[in-house]
Amino acid sequence: MKACIFGLKIGMAFVFFGAFCNQWNSNWFITSRFSPHYQTFLICVRNVAAEPRSATYAERGSAATFLKSDPKCPAVWVFTATTHNRNYIQANSMLVRAKIAELEVYLPEMRVANEVLEKRIHTPQGSIQPGTLERLFGIRQRHFAAQNEQVSDLAVKAALPIVDRVGKSNIDLLIFAAACSDLIEPATCNIVQHKLGLTCPAFDLKNACNSFVNAIMTASALIQAGQYQSVLIVNGEKLSDAIQYELQDEAALKRHLAAYSLGDAGAAALITASPDDSGIYFQKIHTNGSHWELCTIPGGGSMHPHDGAKNYLEGQTLTLKKVLAAELDVFFEKCLAESGWKRSEIKHLFTHQVSADSFKVIAEVTGLQLETCEQVFEQYGNAAAASIPLAIRARLNRNELQKGDKIVLIGLAAGVSISVQFMIW
Repeated sequence: MKACIFGLKIGMAFVFFGAFCNQWNSNWFITSRFSPHYQTFLICVRNVAAEPRSATYAERGSAATFLKSDPKCPAVWVFTATTHNRNYIQANSMLVRAKIAELEVYLPEMRVANEVLEKRIHTPQGSIQPGTLERLFGIRQRHFAAQNEQVSDLAVKAALPIVDRVGKSNIDLLIFAAACSDLIEPATCNIVQHKLGLTCPAFDLKNACNSFVNAIMTASALIQAGQYQSVLIVNGEKLSDAIQYELQDEAALKRHLAAYSLGDAGAAALITASPDDSGIYFQKIHTNGSHWELCTIPGGGSMHPHDGAKNYLEGQTLTLKKVLAAELDVFFEKCLAESGWKRSEIKHLFTHQVSADSFKVIAEVTGLQLETCEQVFEQYGNAAAASIPLAIRARLNRNELQKGDKIVLIGLAAGVSISVQFMIW
């Protein structure tokens, strides 16, 4: 009986929204999804017209209020099935868009200059020449964690200011998103949760240098689905452990060369529903797994479970950069076309950086102005998934990133993986 009543309610909802779409214009269409666990029916009403429209449906004689919507951004009505009450179905009209509400980073105290690393690198011919690393990468220094400082510690130190501000009880979900981890088993999120004193659900998300931006996408989807209201993303990258200093020959030096640009850092962000026009407007991922061998840390998995010599970063740096640039060239154009955004609107570009001139290559490939990009590589090196949060924090610290600014996050990762996210700060 309850199932019949619920079906009738959903049918009535579709009749109402069908009439709404026909009354408004033919450019509106409906998609829907039912969540049995939460007894919630999501009805997404989207305007696919070329021109923007904004109005309130209340003005057209309905008790429901249609909130302002961009053509590419769905308005979502959440219908909660109240099977214990047969008199009504509760409708909450709201425009669901997630945003980065809080963002913090942490840098270990130890600053390591190029000269220190150049003296530690040993080949059969001796140490490498002073100035080599700056000439090759454009890096001047990087931060290294202490020997007893774990990946989870870096994440916790970045997250603590956010947790203190918003309160532990106001965090619904914890996502640990990084290339690094404390252990293979269990997931590092458990250790972070314990150290932060949280009790919310937690899981790890790992996709090399795109881990953090992919976690933003995951968190925003969970918020839009009504699963959670606030998601804390944490990151810890202790890449200094993946540097091989003892090299057998020149071939080994070339294979491990990219590791000498690595740096350690932590980052954290709180993702919540946006109360206004700020937030994420578009996000998309592209993956081409045929290039997975270009950059690896081979050890620790089933391929090399017991070979300690495989626990260091190695790869074909130049080839990887060329592949990523070529893939991004096509993918970014596709993202612009699908989102409706224009290059001239974008004020800030935050991207992963593997050398001091990475941002120049990305700006050229995307056609964005060079000054839109925040370059942090010289001071921090390649901090894997913490690179983009470090860049955002740098502009926030200088008060250059203002509310209402349009920004793009471009994630670039081994694999290869690319992500593009358009948002208004």
